[in-house]
Amino acid sequence: VQLQASGGGLVQPGGSLRLSCDASGVTLDYNAIAWFRQAPGKDRERISCISRYDDKTIYADSVKGRFTVSRDNAKNTVYLQMNSLKAEDTAVYSCAAAIDSQCRVVRGRGQGTLVTVSS
Repeated sequence: VQLQASGGGLVQPGGSLRLSCDASGVTLDYNAIAWFRQAPGKDRERISCISRYDDKTIYADSVKGRFTVSRDNAKNTVYLQMNSLKAEDTAVYSCAAAIDSQCRVVRGRGQGTLVTVSS
């Protein structure tokens, strides 16, 4: 089952956007949810990881202090709040279920949602 990311769109530099990741269809025993992004012409980057069972989170340096990941286990949904967006944040954002707590081994990454930061 692929996890579905949603909430992307066009936003101005300095603006905010919140993405959602629907994990309701995941049947494997996962330990965390990872967020990725891939900008045009660049490699995919893992930008965040949130544990399924506690408050542990991991962020890439490129988004630390601007992005916040959270989860609502009752809704099986993970959110990525993105603030102070920059043009270089333009990318397709996707999510996946992680077997390990550090989000190194993932499954079910979906097609993602496009975020465009532009004036």
